[in-house]
Amino acid sequence: MTTPQVTARSPLALLAAVASVAGGALLILLLQVLPATSEISPVRRTISEYALSENKWIFDVAVLLVAFGSAIGFGALIRRKHLPALSAASVFCALWTVSLVLIVAFPKNNWAIGPSTGGTVHRIASVVAFVCLPLAVWFAAKAVFPSSPARRAVTRVLAVAALAWFGVILGAIVVSMNGGEPWWRAIPLGLVERAMALTGLLALASLLIPARVVTAPVTEQAEALETAS
Repeated sequence: MTTPQVTARSPLALLAAVASVAGGALLILLLQVLPATSEISPVRRTISEYALSENKWIFDVAVLLVAFGSAIGFGALIRRKHLPALSAASVFCALWTVSLVLIVAFPKNNWAIGPSTGGTVHRIASVVAFVCLPLAVWFAAKAVFPSSPARRAVTRVLAVAALAWFGVILGAIVVSMNGGEPWWRAIPLGLVERAMALTGLLALASLLIPARVVTAPVTEQAEALETAS
């Protein structure tokens, strides 16, 4: 007689995606303690400030790891039929991933020496990235967790939290436009951006981490025992 067994569904692509995203996040954290970038204020300076230092290559690798992990993660969800190939989630994920690549290709501009085309592209790509990631996760959560309301709720709460942090920046811009001090000084911009990035990546990880599932091969004898009980 066979008995019900609990097995862990461990799709390698999803696990690799989570590892890649986590690796990128850890490299960003590492930049804050390395000598060349440890003096950059995590409260006032944005994450992209690291790209203006000699540790730029670490920043680039970190961002590309996150982009790669996101792409293969959503690709795995599509291959496993959790998501349609063309959906709001897949479109927003594509925009998020492409924006990360543009952030690397067009580094942050040093606005102290004036504007530049590359700096403008970088700024637009950053905004698109921070908005599209939580939207991608939000739309994907229902399809990925159709029978797991708890996982779906946690994932969506994290996505909403990431968007709420972006709302703080929008609020500062509105106040600045109505006579307040410059928006990048009105809030601890670096801290808000890091909180937004962290919350967004946690939402992404929550979506991609494989769930445990129960498989229960049951023989006729086991079925009879189950019925009798």
